[in-house]
Amino acid sequence: MIWSDYGYLLEKNKFGENSIITQFFTENHGKISGIIYGATSKKIRNYLQIGNKFYITYNSKNENKLGYLKIEIEKILTPAFFEDRKKLLCILSSMNLIKLLTVENQSNIKIYNLIDNFYCLLESSNWINKLIFWELELLKLIGYDLELKNIVSEEVVDGKKLYFVSNNNDKKYVPNFIVENNNEIDDFKQISNGLKLITDYLDKSILRPNNISHPRSRIDFLNTLKE
Repeated sequence: MIWSDYGYLLEKNKFGENSIITQFFTENHGKISGIIYGATSKKIRNYLQIGNKFYITYNSKNENKLGYLKIEIEKILTPAFFEDRKKLLCILSSMNLIKLLTVENQSNIKIYNLIDNFYCLLESSNWINKLIFWELELLKLIGYDLELKNIVSEEVVDGKKLYFVSNNNDKKYVPNFIVENNNEIDDFKQISNGLKLITDYLDKSILRPNNISHPRSRIDFLNTLKE
């Protein structure tokens, strides 16, 4: 089986002396794994950065065995953020989330396009705010839509409208900007609460039920936002 496609590098792990096992999210084939022989050579390793976009040729003699890949760099994306630790960790965290939450060999053009859009949001001044909506969209595309507008209740406290969800007499407040779909807010406290909401949801509804630890890359990224 031989095919060609475009894809973003999600993960790489050393395999033997000169090769690596990789995972890509591709335009037409979804998440795929394969071996790149000779990947430790200086010519290849310099652009094998997580998040970069490649033109991939996949070859496998048996669909039940790991195939091997030939790659050509299509877009050098991640190195543009080497000097920005927050954004660099954000790239690693986001690519790792896609790796964890998607299924092998299941195409999803909407997730592929979401990765395209990811690099546009990094160029925005309010990129952390937009990242929250990006993560919510990713969860929706894999079947975990929070549907907050349908489950929140409203109350007014000191003249301010607040949204909350109740569970067993426990009231949990939801940042207004998420419910109201306002991605222009610059209130860092609300933005932090939004990221915490997604983090808690990931842990409770997806990761822990599947015995998956919270990704180290995401923890590192969230920690940089506190600096």
